[in-house]
Amino acid sequence: MRALISAAVAVALLGIPAATMAQSRPDPMRAAASAAGTPSADDPMAALRAPAQDPEAEISANEELGGLPDARGAEDTFYQCTACHSTEIIKQQRITDARWDDLWQWMVDEQGMFEPEPETKTVILDYLKAHFSSER
Repeated sequence: MRALISAAVAVALLGIPAATMAQSRPDPMRAAASAAGTPSADDPMAALRAPAQDPEAEISANEELGGLPDARGAEDTFYQCTACHSTEIIKQQRITDARWDDLWQWMVDEQGMFEPEPETKTVILDYLKAHFSSER
C-alpha cells in the first residue's frame, strides 16, 4: 500500500509516469530469467533449476562411511576427515576445486590436521572435488 501511495504522490507532484517509477529499481532476478532458459553465471538459482540427474546414475551413500558417496576415495576421506569433524560438514560443502586445495592447506597449517602421503592426499582431494564441488 505504501508503494502505491508513493507512486501516486510522485505522479501527482512530480509528473513522473507510474511506469517509470516501477522500472526505477532493477529486479536482480529478472536479468537472470530474461535469457529464457539460457543459464547465466550470475544466476544464484541455476543449480536448483538444473535438470535432475538420472537416479540410476547416482552414486549411493555408504552408511558405514557416514553417508558419503560410495566411490573411490570415500574410505580414505572418511578416516582423514572424521578425526576432526563429522561427515555432515563434508556433505554440506559446495566449493570450488581451488577452494578445496586452500581449505586442505588451512586445515594442515592452522588446525593441525595430519597430512597423509601425497598419493592419499590426491585420492582424498579428487574425491572431495568430484562429489562436493560447486564446479560439477
